[in-house]
Amino acid sequence: MKIMRTYDILEYVKKKKRCTVAELMKKFNASSATIHRDIATLVSRDALERVRGGVVFTDAPVAKPGAADYQDRVISNRAAKDRIAEKALSQVAEGDILFLDSSTTVLSFALRLKREPFEHLTILTNSVSIIQNFRKFPQHWGLIGLGGNFDPKLNSIIGQSAIDQLSAFNITKAFISAFGVDEKTATTNHERQAELLRSVLDTSEKRYLLVDRTKFGRKGLYRLSSRGAFDSIITD
Repeated sequence: MKIMRTYDILEYVKKKKRCTVAELMKKFNASSATIHRDIATLVSRDALERVRGGVVFTDAPVAKPGAADYQDRVISNRAAKDRIAEKALSQVAEGDILFLDSSTTVLSFALRLKREPFEHLTILTNSVSIIQNFRKFPQHWGLIGLGGNFDPKLNSIIGQSAIDQLSAFNITKAFISAFGVDEKTATTNHERQAELLRSVLDTSEKRYLLVDRTKFGRKGLYRLSSRGAFDSIITD
């Protein structure tokens, strides 16, 4: 999947600091044309910088103004999302049944979580990216993907059939994100996503909101929950 390959390229260059095109072609088993297209995407979003023969990582990729598509959101605010992921790890315990939403902030958490040495962990999700990437997670972990309607803008599964499935599960902890958080509420701009996440929060024993500092003080159209309903708000 192009989105995940682009994300993996960004993470690889971040670790290496500087890479040649030939090195990326070998690492990701991709053609020169494919790597050049992925590099162009990352450079256009200020995540990488071109240098002679390759690319270097830039520390502060920024989101472009306006409504960002899914791939924009995967790449933007990487450092903040990584800090949030590290903090959120302390809330996970052996044997947990986790709900992970389809936000890019929670995707960062999921990709960091997969390196942890838990023996028994089950992930329930509506995130297509997490489902597609689960082959890289420990083989003894469990994965349950909700079924329903696919939303390409959110890269997620939503709708009434997904909501109906939630009643069958005991979720110990839910990790979700939001478009905005003000003094009273967490909000989103997507009605069907809001419906699903409200059902998740009602079902879960504990609830965690993962949001970077840019989310505070702004408000989306649809209410997710009051701030006080979360056991913790985890931010950078």
